[in-house]
Amino acid sequence: MTDASTPSTEAQRKKAHYNRKNTPLSLIDFATVYKGERPADSFRRSLQLAQNAERLGYKRIWYAEHHNMKSIASSSPAVLISHIAAHTSHINLGAGGVMLPNHSPLVIAEQFGTLAELYPGRIDLGLGRAPGTDQITVRALRRAPGAADRFPQDVQELAGFLGNESAVPGVTAVPGFGTNVPLYILGSSLFGAQLAAKLGLPYSFASHFAPAALEQAVEVYRSTYQPSARHPEPYVVAAVNVTAADTQEDAEKQFEEVCRNRVRVMAARGRTLTEEELDMLIDSPAGQQILQMLHYSAVGTPDSVGAYLDRFTKTARADELMISLQSPSTEQSLRSMELLAQEWMG
Repeated sequence: MTDASTPSTEAQRKKAHYNRKNTPLSLIDFATVYKGERPADSFRRSLQLAQNAERLGYKRIWYAEHHNMKSIASSSPAVLISHIAAHTSHINLGAGGVMLPNHSPLVIAEQFGTLAELYPGRIDLGLGRAPGTDQITVRALRRAPGAADRFPQDVQELAGFLGNESAVPGVTAVPGFGTNVPLYILGSSLFGAQLAAKLGLPYSFASHFAPAALEQAVEVYRSTYQPSARHPEPYVVAAVNVTAADTQEDAEKQFEEVCRNRVRVMAARGRTLTEEELDMLIDSPAGQQILQMLHYSAVGTPDSVGAYLDRFTKTARADELMISLQSPSTEQSLRSMELLAQEWMG
């Protein structure tokens, strides 16, 4: 099991009264499309995951915007959220996130305003500034050069459309106006932390795949946070990978398969590899760099996974954990989710 870093003295002081029952668990779902499947298969799996998460007591599920990726079907989070919301009753659903520079803030306000009117009190909106794809697809998205540079202004414009005071005179988002859909800034560097602090918004760090700057980003966010009317206190959501199983051996075997599949997908670039060739690729600097993305991973039996997440929560100074389930099959993911809920939420 990967070790979480030792928390700072300040973090220890602030988490002196830490209680895991006060730290909700949420899920991020990439709507994974496995070999030989259609996206419809992944959507059926996402619905099953959401219904089980709701039954088990998870707080929310987020869907991430990605494009031109054969293994990820969540390219349109708003549409997927609407489908899942129609077949669940109370779990929060949102984007983790919408890559705002790919879109007009008005269009996103209308989409998520529609969701908020259909499913009041259940819709979240996480916002990122990366394209969520490769440069060729960026051109196909018609993303303007330098669009990311306008991200802070676009966030504020979107907030206006969803609030009670449009930032564009004469333009009202219908639906959207007055829905006050909760906004979260996503990040994997200091930029998002600084922006979230400046705007007085909750901050979600992508430590499930970009672990390097976690502690520094959270420190910057908390130490420079400017309270807002809606969020008088900072709020940190930290993402972490989890593979829970009935035995340590089974969990480690599952996680090894996940690691091998990740290197195969990310480094093989469509080539068919033998197991020996994959071993060599895993041992290469490129392979090790890919595996380093999974640095924050809890792997083991429920008690050991729970103990890891206790340490990680203190390290990340997190108010909420966003769980990325790392198992090679649907059945194993559902079992992992159930074991984690039983351990964490009793």
